Amino acid sequence: MSSTVHAVEQRDSIDLPAVAIMLLLTLSWGVHGVAAKLGSSGYSPLFLSFARSVISGVIVLAWCRWRGIDLFRRDGTLRAGLLVGVLFSLEFVFIYVGLDYTSVARNTLLLNTMPFFVLIAAHFMLGERITVVKFLGLLLAFAGVALVLSDQLSLPGPGAWIGDLLSLGGGALWAATTIVIKSSRLTEVPPEKLLLYQLGVASVVTLPLLPLGGPVLREASWLATGALAFQALYIVCFTYILWFWMIGRYPAAGLTSFTFLTPIFGVMCAALLLSEPLTIRIVIALLLVVAGLVLVNRPSQQSKRSQADAQPS
Repeated sequence: MSSTVHAVEQRDSIDLPAVAIMLLLTLSWGVHGVAAKLGSSGYSPLFLSFARSVISGVIVLAWCRWRGIDLFRRDGTLRAGLLVGVLFSLEFVFIYVGLDYTSVARNTLLLNTMPFFVLIAAHFMLGERITVVKFLGLLLAFAGVALVLSDQLSLPGPGAWIGDLLSLGGGALWAATTIVIKSSRLTEVPPEKLLLYQLGVASVVTLPLLPLGGPVLREASWLATGALAFQALYIVCFTYILWFWMIGRYPAAGLTSFTFLTPIFGVMCAALLLSEPLTIRIVIALLLVVAGLVLVNRPSQQSKRSQADAQPS
């Protein structure tokens, strides 16, 4: 049954519908930080992380049963799946708690350092060597991080450094999750199973941490509740599954080249929807991080030749 589910038509290039979908996805992921900030106005950050995982997990599980996706077949991925779930749990605890202290713009920029942590880790752990161009992208990105951390005008309060460090830690945990997936058999399982490993473990790990986040209810409102529903139902259940569908249909290198749009949309949405200060240092930092992302995601000559060889003659 599962083989039928994953038998989709493969495209050899990014067409116009793919561009439109990637614009929708990156815009959605950019808005995610705003939704998390709005949600934390009504609920504690730890409860947001817990509720998001539980609601999304139930819906994705129902989706898998409807599609006939085999989730419980023994495939040797349990240990790696549990580890990925723990890393995913901590990542979103860092993100949500961090947003209590720092701004969405700063959080977005620091969180999106993930590809650069992956680049460093893959060099030492997976044998994926860092090229000169990718190293230049790495330097640009961390110059952007330095600018964010040095920008006093966009500080939302004296405790912003705590949120900044948690946001940066969230990016590192996201990268660690990626490395575990790339180095294990999790690359062979249905993407829905991979997502459920993360959501299921996150529900279990976050539950005992709830008392540490203070009162669950802050100033519960329809806006905060809507923001939570947006994250659980739309971001996780819709955009993540749509992204997995795209990965199965289009070249991954072409899709990941759109990642530079996420921090752009995130910073712009924070300024437009939350009236966060858009200082010159934040703008320059954004440009540096985006330039770094473009260079890091640029296909190497070897991968270009591999793709060319793979094209049907």
